[in-house]
Amino acid sequence: MNTKKRFSFRKAIKYISVSLVSLVVLWIAFHQIMVFFEKNKYQATGQLVEVDGNNMHVHVEGEGPKTILLLTGLGTSAPVLDFEPLMSELSKNNRVVVVEPFGYGWSEKTDKDRTVENVVEEVRVALQEAEIEGPYILMPHSIGGIYSMYYANTYPEEVESIVGIDPTLPAAVDYFDVPVPTMPGFLRAVGPSGIARIVIAGNEEDFLPLSAKGTYSTENLELTKTLTVWNGYNKNIIMEANEISNNIAKTINMSFPADIPVMIFTPKEEKTNPAEKSTITFYKEQLENVEKNKIVPLEGHHYLHWTNAEEMSKQVGEFISES
Repeated sequence: MNTKKRFSFRKAIKYISVSLVSLVVLWIAFHQIMVFFEKNKYQATGQLVEVDGNNMHVHVEGEGPKTILLLTGLGTSAPVLDFEPLMSELSKNNRVVVVEPFGYGWSEKTDKDRTVENVVEEVRVALQEAEIEGPYILMPHSIGGIYSMYYANTYPEEVESIVGIDPTLPAAVDYFDVPVPTMPGFLRAVGPSGIARIVIAGNEEDFLPLSAKGTYSTENLELTKTLTVWNGYNKNIIMEANEISNNIAKTINMSFPADIPVMIFTPKEEKTNPAEKSTITFYKEQLENVEKNKIVPLEGHHYLHWTNAEEMSKQVGEFISES
């Protein structure tokens, strides 16, 4: 290759590189502008209260003598929207509250570590700022189970009962001999860079509830995609995932207080060997000391509220009245 050809080749590579970088910069700028307009267009459904200098979103539905506090699972980008069918059922006879943690839904982000102490205290402060008095019926989904365990042991006077939606409990890692999940830090770039917007546009079904048609409104699903673009793999979700091991260590020796009624919804499992470990055998072991407890197997997967809102509401009503 002569000198002229080498120069032309290098020049072409340079132009291509500059063009690609320019496209990336333009895309990120476009994405940030879209987020700005979207956040002005889609206002929070509830009220924003100040917690440690940042806004936290508190959504309330219904009225009644009991207050049910729904606690989200890890990485559910829009908890209020995710819980909507369940809230609709529960709020017919109860006051139902969703406090979206920092990094979720319409809540802002925080630089504070996602320790079990901080997460629980932030929820409590948000409830106080929103003037929502307890005691509460904690209804945690997934990782919310660890926060509920800490909450019930630290502030038992504020907890009337607990209703878990396939909750993650501290002893599960040892019981099932599984590793604690973590998230790599580089995923923080997914949201700000606009990568999430591209991924969701091409695979939107992977980010929406797996439920029967009509369970969630078209408006809800569209808004869920939008908030997933805002919040997907943000720094607080990654911080929370990487704090799980420490939070388990702090709560591993805890059990639910004996005098606080506990009911747990869990997916049905087909077992050929009755002695085989399962979520049901695990939950039975965890509730041995609880005076009033109940385990309710339901058809479905980890997000049981996607497909069982009506049945869950019925069971909750019966459990509350019996307790």
